[in-house]
Formats: sequence, structure tokens, C-alpha cells
Amino acid sequence: MNDYKIIPLPKAEWKETPILMKYTTEEYYDLEMQESADSFEVKMVKKRFDTPVTHTPQEYDFPDTLYQDHWEKAEAFGIVSEKNGKKEMMACIEICPEEWSNRLMVTELWVADELHRRGIGTALMNVAKEQAKLQKRRAVILETQSCNVRAIAFYRSQGFKLIGYDTCCYTNRDIARHEIRFNFGFFFDGIQGRFQ
Repeated sequence: MNDYKIIPLPKAEWKETPILMKYTTEEYYDLEMQESADSFEVKMVKKRFDTPVTHTPQEYDFPDTLYQDHWEKAEAFGIVSEKNGKKEMMACIEICPEEWSNRLMVTELWVADELHRRGIGTALMNVAKEQAKLQKRRAVILETQSCNVRAIAFYRSQGFKLIGYDTCCYTNRDIARHEIRFNFGFFFDGIQGRFQ
């Protein structure tokens, strides 16, 4: 990870900092589902778009920012550079406890393009896992989109498993748009939830 140091990003200083989440993808996981009176059979099959698709913050009504009000107990960590006396966020992870289920949610994970492939994503995810252990959480959970295949591959490499999906999280046409919410989880042995 070279000389990059991950530091806390206090809410008082970093609230409402935009996260420039942008990616281009050539693939997506397509939902194939068969339903009968007694069963649901679901497969997620990787397929290719006819042309690459780019998702940017501008296409959504709720662009990502740190410390959004609905994440009341959020904490953020990241890498900051300073140029001409001005601080600039270069990477971040935001986490928030889901108290009722004893899980820790990753609400944001972002690394600037120029810092990709330097182990920073792994280092940030390790911060989340360490915080979860310190808080005695039974799992770390997060969401991504079925078309963000690079993020999915990264989460799987970090030991996360697919734990669910939502076919109408973003719009009523998520399946047709090939942008289904995927939920992933990383589990700690020996730590239980509220319901044991």
C-alpha cells in the first residue's frame, strides 16, 4: 500500500463530502428465476452487455456522501492528501452498526481511480473487519449492484458471500436494467446475534 495511511474521518469535518462513485462495466449478473407453487429456483448468471455501461453519481437523485443523516452511528476512515493547505479525500470506508441484528454495515467504500490496484481496498475492508471484531459483531454486510462485477469479484476475494438480493431496490425496472441490489456478508465464527 506504499505510503498511504488510513486515518479516521471525523463527522464534524467530513459530513456531506461527496463520494464520486463511478464505474464502467461490460458484464452483469442476470437473474434467472423459475417459480412454482412449491419452489423458487434462482440463478445469477454472468452475461455481457452489448456495449459497456457507465454509472455515475449524476444519474441518481441521491448521490453518495459521507455521514448521511439516516446512518446515525456511522464512522468513516480513509486516505487524505493535502495540497496547497486543502485536504482531499482519496479513499474511504464508512461503517454503521445494525444494532438489532448485531451486524456492521459497510455503507460506503470508494478508492480514487489513481489509487486502484495498490491494496487500498483490501486495507479499508480490513479496517471494517477489525472494527466489527472490536464491537463483537457477528458479521460485516454490504450492498452492491449486479452489474458492478469488479466490486463483486473484490468482495468475494475478501471472503464475502452472497446473502440476498432485491429486484426493486432502485427502480421498478431493476431486472430489465440489469442493476439488481446484491447483498453480501462476511461472518465471524463464534459470535452470535440477538437471536441465538
